[in-house]
Amino acid sequence: MLWRLRCLMGHVSWQRRPMKCVPMVPDHLPHLEHTQAHPHPALNLMNSIDRIQFCKVSRLPHRATHHRDRIVNRTNERLAIAIALSLIVSIMPQAILRGGELPSIESDPVAAYESDIVPILQQYCYDCHGYGEREGNFVLDQFSSGQEANADPIFWWRVLKNLRAGVMPPVDSPKLKPEEMARITRWVKLGPFHIDPENPDPGPIAVRRMNRQEYGNTVRSLMGVDFDEKLLFPPDDSGHGFDNVADALMVSPLLLDKYLQAAEMITDRAVPSVTKIIPRLDFRGDDFKSTSPDSDRTGRSIDGKKTTTVERAFKLDADGQYNVTIGTKQHGSFEFDPARYHVTCKIDGEVAFESELGWDENKLTEFTSVKGWPAGEHRISFHVTPVVQENDEDEDLDDDGGTHVHFEVYRVSVEGPLETNDLVHPRNYERFFTRDAPPESPEERRDYAAEILQRFATRAFRGKVDSVTVGRLVDIAESVYTQPNETFESGVGRAIVAILASPKFLFRIESAEATDPHQRFAPVDELSLASRLSYFLWSSMPDDELVGLAEQGKLRENLPQQVDRMLADKRADAFIANFVGQWLRTRDVVNANVDPNVILGYADELEELREWFKTLPRGFFRRRGEMPAEDQAKLDRFREIRRIVDRVDDDLKRSIRRETDEFVEYVMRNDVSLLDLLDCNYTFLDAQLAEHYGIEGIKGEKMRRVELPEGSPRGGLLTQASMLMVTSNPTRTSPVKRGLFILDNILGTPAPPAPGVVPELEESADRFGDREPTLRELLAVHREDALCASCHARMDPLGLALENFDALGMWRETDNGSPIEPQGELVTGETFNDVRELKKLLRENHADDFYRCVTEKLLVFAIGRGMEYSDEHTVDIIVDKLRANDGKFSVLVKAVIDSAPFQMQRVTNVDHQANQASDIHRGGEGQ
Repeated sequence: MLWRLRCLMGHVSWQRRPMKCVPMVPDHLPHLEHTQAHPHPALNLMNSIDRIQFCKVSRLPHRATHHRDRIVNRTNERLAIAIALSLIVSIMPQAILRGGELPSIESDPVAAYESDIVPILQQYCYDCHGYGEREGNFVLDQFSSGQEANADPIFWWRVLKNLRAGVMPPVDSPKLKPEEMARITRWVKLGPFHIDPENPDPGPIAVRRMNRQEYGNTVRSLMGVDFDEKLLFPPDDSGHGFDNVADALMVSPLLLDKYLQAAEMITDRAVPSVTKIIPRLDFRGDDFKSTSPDSDRTGRSIDGKKTTTVERAFKLDADGQYNVTIGTKQHGSFEFDPARYHVTCKIDGEVAFESELGWDENKLTEFTSVKGWPAGEHRISFHVTPVVQENDEDEDLDDDGGTHVHFEVYRVSVEGPLETNDLVHPRNYERFFTRDAPPESPEERRDYAAEILQRFATRAFRGKVDSVTVGRLVDIAESVYTQPNETFESGVGRAIVAILASPKFLFRIESAEATDPHQRFAPVDELSLASRLSYFLWSSMPDDELVGLAEQGKLRENLPQQVDRMLADKRADAFIANFVGQWLRTRDVVNANVDPNVILGYADELEELREWFKTLPRGFFRRRGEMPAEDQAKLDRFREIRRIVDRVDDDLKRSIRRETDEFVEYVMRNDVSLLDLLDCNYTFLDAQLAEHYGIEGIKGEKMRRVELPEGSPRGGLLTQASMLMVTSNPTRTSPVKRGLFILDNILGTPAPPAPGVVPELEESADRFGDREPTLRELLAVHREDALCASCHARMDPLGLALENFDALGMWRETDNGSPIEPQGELVTGETFNDVRELKKLLRENHADDFYRCVTEKLLVFAIGRGMEYSDEHTVDIIVDKLRANDGKFSVLVKAVIDSAPFQMQRVTNVDHQANQASDIHRGGEGQ
């Protein structure tokens, strides 16, 4: 009921304007004489108070009165209101005793809206969002009844988010008491959201295909071969910040064609086509490790501009002749790089081959030889050194550092002894075939094929396979292996191609446990749960242990132990790479478009030196002693600047990403508080990143945990170069982007997209005459626009607090000669002087906001869909658990796994999901 209280104490009233007093009648009720008793006895009491009258609410035209313009009257208004309300409250309990209890939120949320919620909104909110006021085009008293209010969950979701974020009521207005906030939260969840705490809705079913990373990981686990999905498939689109969200994983005809190509290529590489071969050892680039104890480089990617040695030892069981095949690849950046490098391959210390290589696009070169070897240990090594030619050194100086060359040890195989009659199964044979050799009779062959393909399809489809599907697969195999010159193995391989191209493999189709047909929600079956777990924590298919427990119906009862096992497994690195890489944008670091020439302050000088450099004759380096002293000084300066700028290379960017990834991994694997991500006294560094930060005493290429010096501004995500780089512009920092990042990824209160008509900050610079303004000054001008003020009030203080870090994440005290001013005030009212105080403030005052943000991000990643208002109860449960357990990472992960959205699904038919996947599959074919 929309009532307005007016106190007859001079001009002071809630309305703040002259108004004729008339008997109050709620707009949504039939007209009543003012002498008629109100149905609720407590409300009748109001008519007996001498100095209080009720005035009929009328819809008033909007007045463009900003909230700040009304502050002056507030103190007197509230004093008058408080006196009136105290009289009401003092006698309200007696009326309730005479007339019965007010309706409870649990039993009647429709009635509770008027009895419990409207009074709170009137007290704290209607001043700006009611009684005809509509600041932000947001009106709270728009509902004519409790039933209408309960029917708009999206509206109340917005209200709840603003209240929880502390954005509303404004900082200069009274805040809701904890019990009032709890009452509104409970009503919103039980009323408009219609949440049943005992049987929560798990949300819509998300039928999603595997994304590129999941597909690659699944192929490697299922087929046992190395496969680089990035060479064949384009990056996936993202939704809600992640590329595993169902709505964003579209299917096109081109993608379907690539899946078929991949299925054939993978099967050809993984499934043996014969029964027995000469023994063979196979190695890939990752098997070759750096000889330097401080380096973790492998043969998979070696920078041609840096000296590196990688090697691999192996053991032979018998003397004899061995066929050695070595394949290498040359890689380069998109643009040509003239750099050259020398490669020397040694076998047991003797040079097998050497070559000078350079930029190329994935070029494969193979070397083959026959070696006579005794039994025992042998070793193959690759030594890469950059080629520096005196004649070209002057040209190298003008290299802008934006291109690169890389060498890869693609594959190495050792086959033999060639004289042996003791043949063996090919590598991977036992993965697919369970017998030493295929049977001879057609019936036994068909039965054996059915056994193989049912087992493989069950793993590939991550669920049970019906006999009709198995029969069709056997038909495919039989149609091949019955042909002349074909083998049983090649026929099975052809059926495996069909499995890998099937929607049941490409899409994650899940089923529910058998349940009462009248139930709306049911637990997913244990095989589906195993799949959800593995793709959540490993971005890959479930392993044998998970599948075994699921098939026995024992996975749920062993869930905590399995989660611990999975988090401790090396495969959980994929969780860090994919969840952290997207949540904190560490994936974007390598391609961050930040110009070190400008950021380090050398752009103008370097350009002048380059222009001078181009005037020098070729070959001048050999006549360097004849150069005038002035030119010699310029050349030395040119070389010095290039050495400084070239430190910002791909290796540094990889270290910057690894700092954040390993930092979060440490928090996860050591089960420390998530709040360490906001503020702590340690980080992870190698020598190159430590030098970049100005931290001494760190040597080597390996990342390690480093205690930060006393008083260091570092510590926590906000001070790491990964976040600072990806939120910067190419030539300067961006307090706006940094503030947006914190709102979205730390506090969970993202700002809406900026209007398309908003001008660039630099367009306001002419207001400062000849003086170059600071970013703080430009943002202050920008906030003068009412269209921009509300959002920038939230994000600017956060972004400006990080201005001591430049666009490369390095510390600075000034910007363009002006001292940095990092102090600020959050929209919630707290003040800070620098980034150290901001980090402390976030950790101590906004822990719940951070818990809620990380919980929502992790739920999106885990279930593959965006948050719904029906998920609020789940999020609240998880935040409560985090608060009670010092924010431990294991509590977060296990709470997400225990949640209704993860454990349950809306009751549907598994065939319906399969049909959906097939429809998407066919839709891609027809686009």
